[in-house]
Order: sequence, then C-alpha cells, then structure tokens
Amino acid sequence: MRILFLGDMVGRSGREAVYERLPGLIETLEIDLAIVNGENAAGGFGITEEIFNKTIEAGADVVTTGNHVWDQKEALIVADQDHRFLRPANYPQGTAGRGTYVYESRNGARVMVMNIMGRTFMHPELDDPFACVERCLDGVELGRTVDAVFIDFHAEATSEKQCFAHFVDGRVSAVIGTHTHVPTADHQILDGGTAYMSDAGMCGDYNSSLGMDKEEPINRFVTKVPRGRFEPALGEA
Repeated sequence: MRILFLGDMVGRSGREAVYERLPGLIETLEIDLAIVNGENAAGGFGITEEIFNKTIEAGADVVTTGNHVWDQKEALIVADQDHRFLRPANYPQGTAGRGTYVYESRNGARVMVMNIMGRTFMHPELDDPFACVERCLDGVELGRTVDAVFIDFHAEATSEKQCFAHFVDGRVSAVIGTHTHVPTADHQILDGGTAYMSDAGMCGDYNSSLGMDKEEPINRFVTKVPRGRFEPALGEA
C-alpha cells in the first residue's frame, strides 16, 4: 500500500500546485490513499469549502488541518458535513467535525487517519495529545481492525513531535509532522516499526517566509511595527 502525504498548502500558489500535480502523482506513483494538509490554503489562513472541494476533486482522499482550521468560518460547516475533512482530534468534545476516521483506500485497505495537534508553544488549552491518541487507539490493532494508521501531528516543538512518535511506536504506521512549513531531514523508522518525520514541509513558494511574502515578516523583525497583513507569496510552488 502506498500513502501520499502533502504538507500544508499555502495560498494560491500552493493550492494550484496541488491541483495541477496531484492527479499525476497519484497515477505515476500508484497511490492508494492521498492525504493533504489544507489549513493554510485560503490566503495562508484556513480553508474554504470551495478549496476543500477542489482539493478532493484533484484526488485527495483526506484533508487534514491544524491551528488555522477555523480561520474561515465555513470550515465549521464542511467539518460537520464531510468525513474527508479532519480537524485536530484533541479539540473539546462537541467541536464541529472529527479528528479521526477509517478510510477505504484504492486497493481496499482500511486506513485510519488521525489529525492531532501539539500543545507546546501552541495551544496549551487543548486536550493532552498523548491522552488523546490513547483514546483514539482504543480497540485499534494494526493488521486486525485496520491495515494502517497514519497520524498528521500538527505541532511546533520537535521534541514534542519526537516524543509523541516514540509514544505510539509500534502501534501506528506513521507519524508525520506539519506546521513549521520547513521539511526536516530526520525521516526514519523507529524501533517498533513506525515511520517518522518531524515535518513534511509545505506546498508553497519557498522564496518566502514559510510561504508568505517575505517583506512584511522582515519588516516586523526589523522595525517591530506592522505595515500590513501577511500575504502569501505568489511565486512558483
């Protein structure tokens, strides 16, 4: 089974690159399940219903998110209506949508996909991701109840990401980090067989500051005085 995962789509250039290239990747790499993190797809902040639908039409089977999930209010509606939209599972009980779901891949395999968010330097008010994943994995057994378990762990601190992966090692197929938009070179197979990478990076313009036009971030570092909004960089993704 082959699972394709794409890190955070950032702005128009990022999402158009996904729309253009994802169908070919699925075909040439014979992908069984395609997962795309879409939390920065709408102008760099959140995702709209239209963008979600176009990402699905391009071939994504699941769209995961993160701390910007609710920046576009219509995402609340999509989250409740479509099981292919995942928000972090450690949001409070009663929050719109779901954080985990079992999908049938193109080859008929059962793949549980989880979207969980870290708390260090991010949202300490969220539920403990370690306790959350224990609940999500309750009754789940690789090779018996599901064929694979894939976790998009959306977090800032690499220490939290690494400890989380070791915590679930042997119980899930892969833990891949998102959020920092910079791909890491630490891809590895842990002792228990779980695949791990601290961050998959992003789908966006790398001549930028994390996918955003670099002038305003530089200005804020230099002058400490905002001159405008952060806007996505529009170069080639």
